[in-house]
Amino acid sequence: MHIRFHAHALARLSERGATQNEVTLTIRRGERFTAKFDRTGFRMNFPFNSVWGGRKYATKQVEVYAEEEKRSWLVITVITRYY
Repeated sequence: MHIRFHAHALARLSERGATQNEVTLTIRRGERFTAKFDRTGFRMNFPFNSVWGGRKYATKQVEVYAEEEKRSWLVITVITRYY
């Protein structure tokens, strides 16, 4: 399926430390779950081993919320968590 990004999602990427490639991998290979407002969530952990917000973390979790459209996903927002 084709993946498109809402302007809100693109703004959140750099703000939250995620990349379009990570979002794409999360949708294609990550855990899928039902989300509010008839949306679909996707979650995937990535090795990070770097510093975010002044602290070092081993793992970055990318969580994507998207709406399914005809033959595509529209990414609405992206959330990251660092562990």
